[in-house]
Amino acid sequence: MSDEMGPGHSRRKERSRQAILAATRALVAEEAYEKVTVEAIAARAGVGKQTIYRRWPSKSAVVFAALLDLSEDADGQSITLPDTGDLEADLKLVMRASVKEFADPAFDRLIRALTTEIAQDAALAAEYREKLAEPMAAAKKARLRSAQRAGRLDAEADLDLVLEVLYAPLFQRWLHRSGPLTTAYADSLVDVTLRAFGP
Repeated sequence: MSDEMGPGHSRRKERSRQAILAATRALVAEEAYEKVTVEAIAARAGVGKQTIYRRWPSKSAVVFAALLDLSEDADGQSITLPDTGDLEADLKLVMRASVKEFADPAFDRLIRALTTEIAQDAALAAEYREKLAEPMAAAKKARLRSAQRAGRLDAEADLDLVLEVLYAPLFQRWLHRSGPLTTAYADSLVDVTLRAFGP
């Protein structure tokens, strides 16, 4: 194996990738999204612009990769939700983490930028569904099915609807900045959902 394609080359590529994703997150947190450019990302990461374009076709693709990188487990394990046997406690733990994430200014800027791009780019929207939204929904449904088997959730409940009742108000409040994202709000969404879909 040549030095160019050996372990050292792979490590350099990964360091470059991580530098680009970190630079993207930093710039989106600092600047208005429309002012962030691939050139600026390359300069912050210390790489050439073509290094970015060899891996990603557009700024929006880099932003999505930066978000996806935050959501991936370091060990590559699949997404799972806590399952202590107490559905209310488990959902409140997850929803509290969700509101904390959406209330974080750095995450807020990143996800707002991505939401803007998804609304205009069907290919990016499809990639977002495939790589992030659908795996997350599958993990959430697995936890809800466990609750159905344990008699903690209506066995006939439409799990897509359960997730919409749980998460849509949070997304709406975040999107329109119409109210605070607090632990109490997270807990209230769980309470409403369990009242609607309890056994």
